[in-house]
Amino acid sequence: MRIRRLRQRIWQRRGVAIGAIAVTGIIVALRFSGLLQSSEWAALDQFFRWRPPERTDKRILMVGINESDLRYVRQWPVNDAVLVEMLKKVKALKPRAIGLDLYRDLPVPPGTQALEDVFRSTPSLIGIEKKVEDSIGNAAAPPPVLKELGQVGANDIVPDADGRIRRGILFLTPQSEPALPSLGLRLALIYLERQGITPTADANGFMKLGKAVFVPFEENDGGYVRADAAGYQILLNFKGAAPFDQVSLTQVLQNRVPPSLVRDRIVLIGSVAPSLKDLFYTPYSNDLLPSPKQSPGVEIQAHLTSIILSASLEGRPLLQTWSKPIEVLCILFCSTAGASLTWAARFQGHKNYSLLRTAIGLVIVAIGLMSISYVVFLNHWWIPVVPPLLALFGSATVLIGYIAQLDRHDRQTVMNLFGRHVSPAIARTIWRNRHQILKQGRLLGCQMTATVLFADLKGFTSITEQTEPDTLMSWLNDYMGAMVGVIQAHGGIVDKFIGDAIMAVFGVPIPRTKLEDIAKDAIAAVHCAKAMASTLEVLNQKWQIQSRPTAAMRVGIATGKVVTGSLGSAHRLDYTTIGDSVNVAARLESYDKSIDGGICRILINKETYLHIQGQFRTKFIGEGQLKGRQQPTEIYQVLLS
Repeated sequence: MRIRRLRQRIWQRRGVAIGAIAVTGIIVALRFSGLLQSSEWAALDQFFRWRPPERTDKRILMVGINESDLRYVRQWPVNDAVLVEMLKKVKALKPRAIGLDLYRDLPVPPGTQALEDVFRSTPSLIGIEKKVEDSIGNAAAPPPVLKELGQVGANDIVPDADGRIRRGILFLTPQSEPALPSLGLRLALIYLERQGITPTADANGFMKLGKAVFVPFEENDGGYVRADAAGYQILLNFKGAAPFDQVSLTQVLQNRVPPSLVRDRIVLIGSVAPSLKDLFYTPYSNDLLPSPKQSPGVEIQAHLTSIILSASLEGRPLLQTWSKPIEVLCILFCSTAGASLTWAARFQGHKNYSLLRTAIGLVIVAIGLMSISYVVFLNHWWIPVVPPLLALFGSATVLIGYIAQLDRHDRQTVMNLFGRHVSPAIARTIWRNRHQILKQGRLLGCQMTATVLFADLKGFTSITEQTEPDTLMSWLNDYMGAMVGVIQAHGGIVDKFIGDAIMAVFGVPIPRTKLEDIAKDAIAAVHCAKAMASTLEVLNQKWQIQSRPTAAMRVGIATGKVVTGSLGSAHRLDYTTIGDSVNVAARLESYDKSIDGGICRILINKETYLHIQGQFRTKFIGEGQLKGRQQPTEIYQVLLS
């Protein structure tokens, strides 16, 4: 039995599984086609902006050449003499390394020879070379003297398709040439050498520095799809928008820089003036602002240097990503969650209420997913969040459509089974509870306690003999229509018409579990019978005026166990009620026709009597042997007045 129920549940939920798997396939295809890449970048950028900035890195000082400096020196590029003066003043304050992020492949006299002398006398000074010609600019050669001394680093920057910098270069690996370290790496290596840390290779051949192994970026890491992973790149795990001390060229030239800002630090010199256009967008460039903040190239190099130092010395993690199989499983999980939430809400009653519950559930799950992703990001992991969110809401949308289709089918089934034989209130109750009673287009067989009412016209055979067929059918439809209205008004369901007889049931198709509810059904049935008598009196008055036959009726009512469900074939299916109580009600209606009851004789069994006792005037008729039953039945009559 348990295995059977399990199979039924699995079959009922096949739409959840199919929808979840289908949506997962679509989202995975979108993900690895690159269509979601920009959205993933935007989510990563937002996480960076949300993350609290880390403290200022006191190992690095930026000397930024700003607009005021340009007005002070009155020349760009500044001549070699100004550079000599600046470098000597910085060198005098004993930095650990100097990075000159200025192109100096050509002399800018005066002072060219003096500048070359400074280059030769400063082994901790690193110049730059732009190795790769790209959209940012043409390749640029390094200062000849520094190249000769081997004191050059690449300042190439890798922008993504949206123009933002999220990756940093450790090495460039041009064909037929030795690997060229980046400016940021060269400066970090000089700093770390003083700490006794030099680069080695781990078991996988990756660069190891101190406490960190620098795993190279691959083309599909994180939210990337088929990115250019040439050289040796890493994802930049930014510490904040600008976590570095900065002074100006003018401050250096005028000796206004405190020695403590320079001593034993890495000093990076470069342009920060907007007019020099060495500016780049980073994750901290918020597109929602009128003028998104841009970071100068020298600051990008400072970020790279700082990230390398913190990872090597303090074990600060680099930005890590998870494998693609795990990402696919996460998408499948979120897709299943969205489909399951929507399916579960289907059983919560009214459609609008179910949709509201679904929406609230999805929002809660989405917030939870975003929160988990952000908390994981705070621990230096980049988990793609857009595909799981799309899977969550996509599967919910698919399931809403699937459920709508099922509901249309169920509604058609209910309408086919009940037609016009129930009141709107009963129809709404049946529809709310359809998941309990419907299975594969049929109403499940169910045993319950209900009250059955049989009503039949007295002397109908004589009436048919004395009335023309068309008049008879019109008269009978008049009677049936009125009686059906009375039954529905009292909460009953018209089970069937048998000639001039009507069978109605109170308490189906939703099982009653409380004794007071069963009693209410019995009371409603007796009220209905009395109302049918009153309605028949009104009809008789109308028929008498129309010179049509008048009639009286007999009603039998029995409360007890019944079995309800769909009966018939695939071509014709009816909802019906069967069982001993149905037989008892039918036999009570036809029992001892000599017992008078006026326009409507109402006989009930003992079970009905016990439920209505004190509500109506009744009379005990006695114990009678009803046809088809072995045990005698206690019979009571409900008096109309």
